[in-house]
Amino acid sequence: MHRKETHRRFDRRSFLATTGGIAAGATLSTLPRLARAGGSAKFAWPYTLGVASGDPLSDAVVIWTRLAPAPQDPGGGMPSEPQPVCWEVARDEHFHRIECSGETLAWPEQGHSVHVDVRGLDAARTYWYRFTAGGHQSPIGRTRTAPRAHHADRLRFAFASCQHFETGYYTAYQHMAEEDLDLVVFLGDYMYEGVPNPNGVRSHTGLAEPLSVDDYRARYANYRSDQHLQRAHALFPWIVTFDDHEVDNNWSADIPQDPDLQSTEAFLARRAAAFQAYYEHMPLRRFSRAQGSSIQLYRRLGYGGLAKFHVLDTRQFRSVTTPCGYGNGPDCPAQLDPTRTMLGDEQDAWLLDGLHRSRARWNILAQQVPFGFVDVGQGEQVETRHDKWDAYPTARQRVLDFMLEQRPGHPVVITGDLHNAWVQVAHADPRDPESTPLASEFVGTSITSGGDGTDQTATAPVVLAKNPQVLFNSNRRGYVSCLVTPELWRSDFRAVPYVSTEGAPVSTIASYVLENGNPVPYLD
Repeated sequence: MHRKETHRRFDRRSFLATTGGIAAGATLSTLPRLARAGGSAKFAWPYTLGVASGDPLSDAVVIWTRLAPAPQDPGGGMPSEPQPVCWEVARDEHFHRIECSGETLAWPEQGHSVHVDVRGLDAARTYWYRFTAGGHQSPIGRTRTAPRAHHADRLRFAFASCQHFETGYYTAYQHMAEEDLDLVVFLGDYMYEGVPNPNGVRSHTGLAEPLSVDDYRARYANYRSDQHLQRAHALFPWIVTFDDHEVDNNWSADIPQDPDLQSTEAFLARRAAAFQAYYEHMPLRRFSRAQGSSIQLYRRLGYGGLAKFHVLDTRQFRSVTTPCGYGNGPDCPAQLDPTRTMLGDEQDAWLLDGLHRSRARWNILAQQVPFGFVDVGQGEQVETRHDKWDAYPTARQRVLDFMLEQRPGHPVVITGDLHNAWVQVAHADPRDPESTPLASEFVGTSITSGGDGTDQTATAPVVLAKNPQVLFNSNRRGYVSCLVTPELWRSDFRAVPYVSTEGAPVSTIASYVLENGNPVPYLD
């Protein structure tokens, strides 16, 4: 048993310098047994996609890497056999105090990705980790476990979404890495599947739309090549979920955006390839490993008694979007079909049961598309967004009715998708702002999607005037940094003025505060 020691703060500057380059100095005599015994396979330095951790529990965390010396090539430049990988988790960044270590295999069928569910860790503690394969040592990652139940009085996390590679630089992650965060939540559109614009802000390897698993792997390699994204992954554990672009724009269940151009069978084959590549590139536990065209992504993660993350999947089980058309428009009869679902029956029951059982002070619904009602019409007619929860009013009402009747610990919805930031309140009757307010919703902007942006969207003045439940809008790029205590929640909207070139500064353009028990946030 390793000696237990009190947590000490890390030297951020020293750690960032360590993770910023290739770990060097490893010799065969210092490497664990399995890595030395890995056979005669030789390959170049394989950690081109970095290291990451995710889904922290009070006694466990997933650590991840993928061996890919040439990540754009089929097979990633690796031998076609499974490769031994050693991992170590330490209490200090210099690995003088090894907490635990082990050996695993990186399988070619899984893109030589590595997902180690490290167990038996201390709660609320910072750890450092690294991998060794083929005589090569990885960069060092840092992670942190969650507190035990009833032992948390503070949580700092950021959430982000929508990071279109060729439309801008990931400067937001550079600034996020300077924050003192416990974790990061990513809410979808980690990559974009469309044909890249060759005239984009930065070049994009490969111009074909991905269909096969090798195609999707190559697309992830583009995104994971960004140094600021790698740094944010190496510094903090991430909780991730996907939206549509990880597979196909505007897909729903087994229906692609253009069903006339693609059969169900062809789409499910594409979805299987996309899910496979998604799992291979995310720090997920093995229960989320893709099973053909299915993947288990909705799950719950607690943070002491302070917060509980209910991570949702609003794509895989939803009723088809197309009866009402894409984009914005007036209500249509199909929206009122009581059988329409956003989550599917099983996930819907899972969510309501989890909210009922939760004793957390804050219940966080981490999900993809806007939950609250918004009339986006520019005239007198009511218009809504047809691929958001507004197009599934019966499904949303079930959640709101439950919140009204059961009053779970303060519900807060965090959302991506829109490429601009919003603050709004969900009411018992979503279209009546005079009805009982039940949940706060913070919609984060994009990391880059949409380009440099503006202070507000062009339609925001009309939308804000028509929707008193909507409190704020910004069309700048960035992320949301949240400080949560038992009594207060603070959301700082952090934004950069441009993404078309590198080096943009960051500023807090708005801060909204929630008092526990009052679902209406106020501007601080």
